[in-house]
Amino acid sequence: MKVIIFAGGFGRRLWPISLSSSPKQFEPIIGDRSTIQLAVDRVLPQFGAENIFISTNQRYADIIREQLPDVPPENVIGEPTRRDLAAAVGLAMAHLAKSGTPDEPVGILWGDNYMKDVAVFQSVMSSAEKIIQDKEADMVFMGESPRFANANLGWINLGDKRGEASGNAFYNFGKLTYRPEQSLCEEMYASGNCVWNTGYFVTSIGYVQDSYRKHMPEMAKELDEIAATLGTDEYQATLDRIYPTLESISFDDAILTHLDPAGAAVLHAPMGWSDPGTLYSLKEAINPSADENVTRGLVIDEHSKDSLVYNYEDHKLVMGIGLEGMIVVNTPTSVLVVHKDDIKKVKAIVEGFAGTDLEKYS
Repeated sequence: MKVIIFAGGFGRRLWPISLSSSPKQFEPIIGDRSTIQLAVDRVLPQFGAENIFISTNQRYADIIREQLPDVPPENVIGEPTRRDLAAAVGLAMAHLAKSGTPDEPVGILWGDNYMKDVAVFQSVMSSAEKIIQDKEADMVFMGESPRFANANLGWINLGDKRGEASGNAFYNFGKLTYRPEQSLCEEMYASGNCVWNTGYFVTSIGYVQDSYRKHMPEMAKELDEIAATLGTDEYQATLDRIYPTLESISFDDAILTHLDPAGAAVLHAPMGWSDPGTLYSLKEAINPSADENVTRGLVIDEHSKDSLVYNYEDHKLVMGIGLEGMIVVNTPTSVLVVHKDDIKKVKAIVEGFAGTDLEKYS
Protein backbone atom coordinates (compact mmCIF):
# COMPACT_ATOMS: atom_id res chain seq x y z
CA MET A 1 0.00 0.00 0.00
CA LYS A 2 1.10 3.52 -0.71
CA VAL A 3 0.59 6.24 1.88
CA ILE A 4 0.19 9.94 1.14
CA ILE A 5 0.54 12.36 4.06
CA PHE A 6 -0.74 15.89 3.53
CA ALA A 7 1.31 18.61 5.19
CA GLY A 8 0.64 21.88 3.43
CA GLY A 9 -1.54 23.87 5.84
CA PHE A 10 -0.61 27.02 7.75
CA GLY A 11 -2.12 26.14 11.14
CA ARG A 12 -3.05 29.70 12.13
CA ARG A 13 -4.88 28.46 15.24
CA LEU A 14 -1.57 27.31 16.72
CA TRP A 15 0.10 30.70 16.37
CA PRO A 16 2.79 31.63 17.42
CA ILE A 17 4.14 28.06 17.39
CA SER A 18 2.83 27.72 13.85
CA LEU A 19 3.96 30.41 11.40
CA SER A 20 3.44 30.74 7.66
CA SER A 21 7.21 30.24 7.24
CA SER A 22 7.15 27.08 9.39
CA PRO A 23 3.64 25.72 10.06
CA LYS A 24 2.65 23.57 13.03
CA GLN A 25 3.33 20.23 11.33
CA PHE A 26 7.05 21.07 11.20
CA GLU A 27 7.42 22.33 14.76
CA PRO A 28 8.33 20.14 17.77
CA ILE A 29 5.09 20.70 19.64
CA ILE A 30 4.97 17.18 21.12
CA GLY A 31 8.30 16.02 22.53
CA ASP A 32 11.29 16.69 20.30
CA ARG A 33 9.70 15.59 17.03
CA SER A 34 7.29 17.43 14.80
CA THR A 35 3.89 15.99 14.00
CA ILE A 36 4.95 15.28 10.39
CA GLN A 37 7.91 13.29 11.71
CA LEU A 38 5.60 11.40 14.07
CA ALA A 39 3.18 10.75 11.21
CA VAL A 40 5.95 9.17 9.14
CA ASP A 41 7.26 7.24 12.16
CA ARG A 42 3.84 5.57 12.46
CA VAL A 43 3.82 4.18 8.92
CA LEU A 44 7.50 3.75 8.06
CA PRO A 45 8.01 0.27 9.61
CA GLN A 46 4.77 -1.02 8.10
CA PHE A 47 4.96 0.24 4.52
CA GLY A 48 8.55 1.32 3.87
CA ALA A 49 9.95 4.70 2.92
CA GLU A 50 9.60 4.03 -0.81
CA ASN A 51 5.80 3.87 -0.42
CA ILE A 52 5.46 7.06 1.65
CA PHE A 53 4.64 10.30 -0.16
CA ILE A 54 4.36 13.80 1.28
CA SER A 55 2.10 16.46 -0.23
CA THR A 56 3.08 19.99 0.74
CA ASN A 57 3.55 23.51 -0.56
CA GLN A 58 6.72 23.93 -2.59
CA ARG A 59 7.98 26.50 -0.09
CA TYR A 60 8.19 23.75 2.56
CA ALA A 61 9.93 21.11 0.42
CA ASP A 62 13.35 21.80 1.92
CA ILE A 63 11.96 21.52 5.46
CA ILE A 64 10.36 18.20 4.54
CA ARG A 65 13.58 16.80 3.12
CA GLU A 66 15.53 17.93 6.18
CA GLN A 67 13.07 16.48 8.69
CA LEU A 68 12.31 13.28 6.74
CA PRO A 69 15.60 12.04 5.29
CA ASP A 70 14.24 8.50 4.88
CA VAL A 71 11.53 9.60 2.45
CA PRO A 72 12.87 9.64 -1.13
CA PRO A 73 13.14 13.23 -2.41
CA GLU A 74 11.06 12.34 -5.47
CA ASN A 75 8.22 11.33 -3.13
CA VAL A 76 7.81 14.92 -1.95
CA ILE A 77 5.00 16.44 -4.02
CA GLY A 78 5.12 20.22 -4.03
CA GLU A 79 2.14 22.44 -4.86
CA PRO A 80 3.15 25.75 -6.46
CA THR A 81 0.20 27.46 -4.73
CA ARG A 82 -2.68 26.57 -2.43
CA ARG A 83 -5.82 25.41 -4.26
CA ASP A 84 -7.57 23.48 -1.48
CA LEU A 85 -7.61 19.73 -1.03
CA ALA A 86 -9.39 18.56 -4.17
CA ALA A 87 -6.50 19.84 -6.27
CA ALA A 88 -3.89 18.56 -3.81
CA VAL A 89 -5.36 15.05 -3.65
CA GLY A 90 -5.76 14.94 -7.42
CA LEU A 91 -2.12 15.92 -7.97
CA ALA A 92 -0.97 13.35 -5.42
CA MET A 93 -2.95 10.60 -7.16
CA ALA A 94 -1.33 11.52 -10.48
CA HIS A 95 2.10 10.95 -8.91
CA LEU A 96 1.07 7.69 -7.23
CA ALA A 97 -0.49 6.37 -10.44
CA LYS A 98 2.85 6.71 -12.20
CA SER A 99 4.44 4.08 -9.96
CA GLY A 100 1.38 2.09 -8.87
CA THR A 101 -1.52 0.16 -10.33
CA PRO A 102 -5.17 1.33 -10.31
CA ASP A 103 -6.18 -1.36 -7.79
CA GLU A 104 -3.35 -0.61 -5.38
CA PRO A 105 -4.58 0.58 -1.96
CA VAL A 106 -3.61 4.06 -0.88
CA GLY A 107 -3.87 5.54 2.59
CA ILE A 108 -4.66 9.25 2.84
CA LEU A 109 -3.45 10.73 6.13
CA TRP A 110 -2.70 14.14 7.65
CA GLY A 111 0.58 15.39 9.01
CA ASP A 112 -0.68 17.45 11.96
CA ASN A 113 -2.43 14.89 14.18
CA TYR A 114 -1.42 13.13 17.39
CA MET A 115 -1.71 9.41 18.08
CA LYS A 116 -1.13 7.84 21.49
CA ASP A 117 -1.58 4.14 20.61
CA VAL A 118 0.45 3.62 17.45
CA ALA A 119 0.06 -0.19 17.51
CA VAL A 120 -3.73 0.12 17.37
CA PHE A 121 -3.47 2.62 14.51
CA GLN A 122 -1.20 0.25 12.58
CA SER A 123 -3.66 -2.59 13.12
CA VAL A 124 -6.49 -0.46 11.71
CA MET A 125 -4.33 0.47 8.71
CA SER A 126 -3.72 -3.22 8.00
CA SER A 127 -7.43 -3.96 8.22
CA ALA A 128 -8.29 -1.09 5.87
CA GLU A 129 -5.67 -2.26 3.38
CA LYS A 130 -7.14 -5.77 3.38
CA ILE A 131 -10.69 -4.50 2.84
CA ILE A 132 -9.57 -2.60 -0.26
CA GLN A 133 -7.45 -5.48 -1.52
CA ASP A 134 -10.40 -7.87 -1.12
CA LYS A 135 -12.67 -5.34 -2.89
CA GLU A 136 -15.12 -5.34 0.01
CA ALA A 137 -15.38 -1.55 -0.21
CA ASP A 138 -14.22 1.29 -2.44
CA MET A 139 -13.31 3.53 0.49
CA VAL A 140 -12.66 2.80 4.16
CA PHE A 141 -13.04 5.60 6.69
CA MET A 142 -10.88 5.30 9.80
CA GLY A 143 -12.68 6.60 12.88
CA GLU A 144 -11.56 7.11 16.46
CA SER A 145 -13.67 5.55 19.19
CA PRO A 146 -15.02 8.72 20.85
CA ARG A 147 -13.82 9.60 24.33
CA PHE A 148 -16.36 12.35 24.95
CA ALA A 149 -18.97 14.49 23.17
CA ASN A 150 -16.53 16.67 21.22
CA ALA A 151 -18.43 19.27 19.20
CA ASN A 152 -15.25 20.57 17.54
CA LEU A 153 -14.80 17.47 15.38
CA GLY A 154 -16.60 15.71 12.57
CA TRP A 155 -18.53 12.51 13.35
CA ILE A 156 -19.40 9.41 11.34
CA ASN A 157 -22.61 7.45 11.88
CA LEU A 158 -22.06 3.69 11.82
CA GLY A 159 -24.39 1.31 10.03
CA ASP A 160 -24.66 -2.41 10.69
CA LYS A 161 -21.58 -4.51 11.22
CA ARG A 162 -20.37 -5.66 7.83
CA GLY A 163 -17.54 -8.05 8.63
CA GLU A 164 -14.05 -8.37 10.04
CA ALA A 165 -10.62 -7.80 8.52
CA SER A 166 -7.37 -8.69 10.26
CA GLY A 167 -9.21 -8.94 13.56
CA ASN A 168 -10.99 -5.58 13.39
CA ALA A 169 -14.74 -5.23 12.80
CA PHE A 170 -15.89 -2.88 10.07
CA TYR A 171 -19.29 -1.32 9.54
CA ASN A 172 -21.52 0.10 6.86
CA PHE A 173 -21.12 3.82 6.33
CA GLY A 174 -23.94 6.01 7.64
CA LYS A 175 -23.21 9.71 7.14
CA LEU A 176 -20.75 12.46 7.97
CA THR A 177 -21.68 15.25 10.38
CA TYR A 178 -19.26 18.14 10.69
CA ARG A 179 -19.04 19.85 14.09
CA PRO A 180 -22.58 19.12 15.32
CA GLU A 181 -24.31 21.33 17.85
CA GLN A 182 -23.41 20.31 21.38
CA SER A 183 -26.84 18.84 22.11
CA LEU A 184 -26.70 16.67 18.96
CA CYS A 185 -23.12 15.80 19.71
CA GLU A 186 -24.10 14.50 23.14
CA GLU A 187 -26.88 12.40 21.56
CA MET A 188 -24.44 10.94 19.04
CA TYR A 189 -21.95 10.12 21.75
CA ALA A 190 -24.61 8.49 23.95
CA SER A 191 -25.94 6.39 21.05
CA GLY A 192 -22.76 4.37 20.76
CA ASN A 193 -23.28 4.29 16.99
CA CYS A 194 -21.08 7.24 16.05
CA VAL A 195 -17.33 7.75 15.93
CA TRP A 196 -14.98 10.69 15.52
CA ASN A 197 -13.96 11.36 11.94
CA THR A 198 -10.16 11.39 11.83
CA GLY A 199 -10.14 12.41 8.17
CA TYR A 200 -8.03 9.32 7.45
CA PHE A 201 -9.22 6.90 4.82
CA VAL A 202 -7.93 4.11 2.63
CA THR A 203 -9.07 3.66 -0.95
CA SER A 204 -7.46 2.77 -4.27
CA ILE A 205 -5.66 4.97 -6.75
CA GLY A 206 -8.03 4.00 -9.55
CA TYR A 207 -11.17 4.67 -7.53
CA VAL A 208 -10.08 8.20 -6.69
CA GLN A 209 -9.08 9.00 -10.25
CA ASP A 210 -12.33 7.55 -11.62
CA SER A 211 -14.25 9.69 -9.10
CA TYR A 212 -12.50 12.81 -10.39
CA ARG A 213 -13.34 11.91 -13.98
CA LYS A 214 -16.97 11.40 -13.03
CA HIS A 215 -17.59 14.28 -10.64
CA MET A 216 -14.80 16.78 -11.48
CA PRO A 217 -14.24 16.19 -15.22
CA GLU A 218 -12.61 19.55 -15.95
CA MET A 219 -10.16 19.19 -13.06
CA ALA A 220 -9.45 15.59 -14.09
CA LYS A 221 -8.61 16.74 -17.60
CA GLU A 222 -6.22 19.40 -16.32
CA LEU A 223 -4.61 16.94 -13.89
CA ASP A 224 -4.11 14.47 -16.73
CA GLU A 225 -2.28 17.18 -18.67
CA ILE A 226 0.06 17.68 -15.71
CA ALA A 227 0.47 13.92 -15.25
CA ALA A 228 1.53 13.49 -18.88
CA THR A 229 4.70 15.50 -18.14
CA LEU A 230 5.74 13.63 -15.00
CA GLY A 231 9.38 12.61 -15.23
CA THR A 232 10.12 15.10 -18.00
CA ASP A 233 11.73 18.53 -18.16
CA GLU A 234 8.31 20.03 -18.92
CA TYR A 235 6.72 18.96 -15.62
CA GLN A 236 7.49 22.00 -13.47
CA ALA A 237 6.51 24.52 -16.12
CA THR A 238 3.29 22.62 -16.82
CA LEU A 239 2.50 22.39 -13.12
CA ASP A 240 3.18 26.10 -12.59
CA ARG A 241 0.93 26.97 -15.54
CA ILE A 242 -2.05 24.71 -14.83
CA TYR A 243 -2.19 24.13 -11.09
CA PRO A 244 -3.02 27.74 -10.09
CA THR A 245 -6.02 27.62 -12.44
CA LEU A 246 -7.58 24.50 -10.83
CA GLU A 247 -10.85 25.05 -9.02
CA SER A 248 -10.35 25.81 -5.33
CA ILE A 249 -12.71 23.32 -3.70
CA SER A 250 -12.46 20.91 -0.79
CA PHE A 251 -12.08 17.17 -1.35
CA ASP A 252 -15.26 16.67 0.68
CA ASP A 253 -17.31 18.89 -1.62
CA ALA A 254 -15.69 17.63 -4.80
CA ILE A 255 -15.74 13.89 -4.11
CA LEU A 256 -17.10 12.75 -0.75
CA THR A 257 -20.50 14.39 -1.18
CA HIS A 258 -20.99 12.13 -4.21
CA LEU A 259 -19.90 8.98 -2.39
CA ASP A 260 -22.15 5.94 -2.74
CA PRO A 261 -22.67 4.82 0.88
CA ALA A 262 -22.94 1.21 -0.28
CA GLY A 263 -19.32 1.37 -1.43
CA ALA A 264 -17.97 2.76 1.84
CA ALA A 265 -17.04 1.09 5.11
CA VAL A 266 -15.94 2.35 8.51
CA LEU A 267 -13.29 1.02 10.89
CA HIS A 268 -12.80 2.47 14.33
CA ALA A 269 -10.65 1.76 17.36
CA PRO A 270 -9.24 3.54 20.44
CA MET A 271 -6.10 4.78 18.69
CA GLY A 272 -5.71 7.76 20.97
CA TRP A 273 -6.09 10.03 17.94
CA SER A 274 -6.56 13.75 18.43
CA ASP A 275 -6.41 16.81 16.23
CA PRO A 276 -4.55 19.53 18.12
CA GLY A 277 -6.09 22.26 16.00
CA THR A 278 -5.80 24.86 18.76
CA LEU A 279 -3.32 25.31 21.55
CA TYR A 280 -5.86 24.22 24.14
CA SER A 281 -6.76 21.09 22.19
CA LEU A 282 -3.02 20.42 22.10
CA LYS A 283 -3.00 20.65 25.87
CA GLU A 284 -5.95 18.24 26.07
CA ALA A 285 -4.27 15.81 23.67
CA ILE A 286 -1.15 15.59 25.80
CA ASN A 287 -2.87 15.70 29.18
CA PRO A 288 -6.68 15.91 29.32
CA SER A 289 -6.83 16.38 33.10
CA ALA A 290 -8.27 19.77 34.07
CA ASP A 291 -6.07 19.67 37.18
CA GLU A 292 -2.79 19.26 35.29
CA ASN A 293 -0.66 21.57 33.19
CA VAL A 294 1.45 20.98 30.08
CA THR A 295 4.77 22.78 29.85
CA ARG A 296 7.77 22.90 27.57
CA GLY A 297 11.17 24.52 28.00
CA LEU A 298 12.37 26.61 30.93
CA VAL A 299 9.08 27.06 32.77
CA ILE A 300 8.01 27.42 36.39
CA ASP A 301 4.28 27.18 37.10
CA GLU A 302 2.99 27.29 40.64
CA HIS A 303 -0.59 26.92 41.91
CA SER A 304 -1.79 26.64 38.30
CA LYS A 305 -4.03 24.13 36.57
CA ASP A 306 -5.51 23.28 33.16
CA SER A 307 -2.92 25.46 31.42
CA LEU A 308 -0.32 25.14 28.69
CA VAL A 309 2.92 27.06 29.05
CA TYR A 310 5.47 26.67 26.22
CA ASN A 311 8.80 28.45 26.18
CA TYR A 312 10.96 28.19 23.05
CA GLU A 313 13.83 30.39 24.32
CA ASP A 314 16.52 28.59 26.27
CA HIS A 315 17.96 31.79 27.71
CA LYS A 316 14.66 33.04 29.13
CA LEU A 317 12.60 31.86 32.10
CA VAL A 318 8.80 31.90 31.85
CA MET A 319 6.98 31.85 35.20
CA GLY A 320 3.27 31.47 35.77
CA ILE A 321 1.52 31.63 39.14
CA GLY A 322 -2.14 30.92 39.78
CA LEU A 323 -3.00 30.30 36.15
CA GLU A 324 -6.23 28.48 35.34
CA GLY A 325 -7.24 27.59 31.80
CA MET A 326 -4.54 29.79 30.34
CA ILE A 327 -2.36 29.43 27.25
CA VAL A 328 1.08 31.07 27.39
CA VAL A 329 3.54 30.67 24.50
CA ASN A 330 6.87 32.43 24.26
CA THR A 331 8.84 32.23 20.99
CA PRO A 332 11.81 34.28 19.73
CA THR A 333 9.43 36.54 17.79
CA SER A 334 6.14 36.62 19.72
CA VAL A 335 4.43 36.07 23.05
CA LEU A 336 0.84 34.88 23.33
CA VAL A 337 -1.25 34.98 26.52
CA VAL A 338 -4.89 33.93 26.12
CA HIS A 339 -7.60 32.19 28.10
CA LYS A 340 -8.68 28.83 26.70
CA ASP A 341 -12.20 30.18 26.04
CA ASP A 342 -10.80 32.81 23.67
CA ILE A 343 -8.26 30.63 21.86
CA LYS A 344 -10.41 30.40 18.71
CA LYS A 345 -10.06 34.17 18.23
CA VAL A 346 -6.32 33.85 17.59
CA LYS A 347 -6.69 32.70 13.98
CA ALA A 348 -8.80 35.67 12.87
CA ILE A 349 -6.51 38.16 14.56
CA VAL A 350 -3.36 36.69 12.98
CA GLU A 351 -5.02 36.56 9.56
CA GLY A 352 -5.63 40.28 10.00
CA PHE A 353 -1.86 40.85 9.98
CA ALA A 354 -1.82 40.32 6.20
CA GLY A 355 -0.83 43.46 4.33
CA THR A 356 0.28 45.27 7.50
CA ASP A 357 3.58 45.81 9.27
CA LEU A 358 2.69 42.85 11.48
CA GLU A 359 2.59 40.36 8.61
CA LYS A 360 6.18 39.31 9.31
CA TYR A 361 4.98 37.91 12.66
CA SER A 362 2.38 35.66 11.08
